[in-house]
Amino acid sequence: MLACALAVGGLDVEVLEQRETPTLRSRAIGIHPPSLAALAGIGIADALLERAVRIRAGEVRCDGRRLGALSFERAAPAYPFVVALPQYETEALLRKRFEQLRPGRYHSGVTVTGLHDRGDAVELATTAGPVEARYVVGADGPRSRVRERAGISWRQLGSRETYLMGDFADPAPGGTSAVLYFERGGVVESFPLPDGRRRWVAMSDYLVSDADSVDLAALIRHRTGVRVGESLGVASAFAVQQRLAERMHAGRVVLVGDAAHQISPIGGQGMNLGWLDAVALRPALQRALLEQGAAASALGDYDRNRRRAARRAALQAGFNMAMGRPAHGVRLGARNALVRGLTLPPANELVARAFTMRWL
Repeated sequence: MLACALAVGGLDVEVLEQRETPTLRSRAIGIHPPSLAALAGIGIADALLERAVRIRAGEVRCDGRRLGALSFERAAPAYPFVVALPQYETEALLRKRFEQLRPGRYHSGVTVTGLHDRGDAVELATTAGPVEARYVVGADGPRSRVRERAGISWRQLGSRETYLMGDFADPAPGGTSAVLYFERGGVVESFPLPDGRRRWVAMSDYLVSDADSVDLAALIRHRTGVRVGESLGVASAFAVQQRLAERMHAGRVVLVGDAAHQISPIGGQGMNLGWLDAVALRPALQRALLEQGAAASALGDYDRNRRRAARRAALQAGFNMAMGRPAHGVRLGARNALVRGLTLPPANELVARAFTMRWL
């Protein structure tokens, strides 16, 4: 995303990608209105919308009853929906667009092994040989080597949660609603995908690394009473840990996305927050390159603003995870009452804006 945005802005940019071949795991799927606007800015929103499912509403259920519903129709006038598309399809559109903008500048199978900021440029040691650039952006995830080599520290926020995730055939294909099951044993989430698929995510008591699709289907049925369709991929277990970098730039090294902040992926926040970093970083880098004396100020503003956004996203994600934890008795009743209140006017419009990341 950042490389395309910089190329559209007329900057010379190259991408070093460690993977030899793209992963075909669907991973993140939710794309929010601010990200759709950014994708439109680099010229791929229309192609993405042709493939994606448009989620216009969501509902919350417990014990077989609907607690409330939210509409996204008024949350973002230009894009009154959240769209769902497997991450590998989105990545393919981004790679194709970057190749159109800067042919031959995407290098796969390249690992960064060292970094030296000389003050006037950055020298990278890589498995493909040395690379020199005026600025280096680390977009290399929570185990970022760029962040480590730049000497930027990394701290944990809040507690850890574990989940099971998998894709199944949708017994009623064509639906455009997300469903959150705030059940006694823990949250279960369900989102439509293209080609008659549906993504299911369930909170688990611990990291069940050896679980399969049968186990996930049984867990979903036990908690919600819903029988999912045929499994359409391998189920996966994952742990959610929220972390924030001490800063998002050091000299001529800048961080974006999970290299700078690891936020719960529930609701698509992690991927979208990284894209919004890219949107904010483009003008900061353009100014730093064109006005050398303004570099520290431009990148400093980027750092402060995006870390502030990441803290807000972490708080929102922490609230979402807390709401999804197992609940019984008085706590269950209080949580359900809160959910009902949040899905009624005037709170429902604020919740819809938060869910669609309008304030990040």
